[in-house]
Amino acid sequence: MVYYITKVAITAVLVVLIAEISKRSSFVGAVLASIPLTSILAMLWLYIDTGDSGKVSELSGSVFWLVLPSLALFIALPLLLAKGVNFYLGLAGSIGITAICYWLMVTVLHHVGIEL
Repeated sequence: MVYYITKVAITAVLVVLIAEISKRSSFVGAVLASIPLTSILAMLWLYIDTGDSGKVSELSGSVFWLVLPSLALFIALPLLLAKGVNFYLGLAGSIGITAICYWLMVTVLHHVGIEL
């Protein structure tokens, strides 16, 4: 149980740290947020838990394919906010658009023989 609490604490501290740094410098916050810390942590925890580099490789490959649709959020949110959409509604809409893009990507990959 201590191990899981440690994993959650480290992950949470990184997210909060990036948010706090972003208050002072959006550029530094953006640099830190753009580093795939979540993916790195997920791969690290997976390897520590399983010792299976094959599983880490599969995760890494899947993350690669799903990076493109995730970018939809970073395109849609500023566009919606610039149009005067309320932040929470814009965020929800951006998440919805991103979910559709994920679905499209998985569907296209499935049709070309790539299974995630």
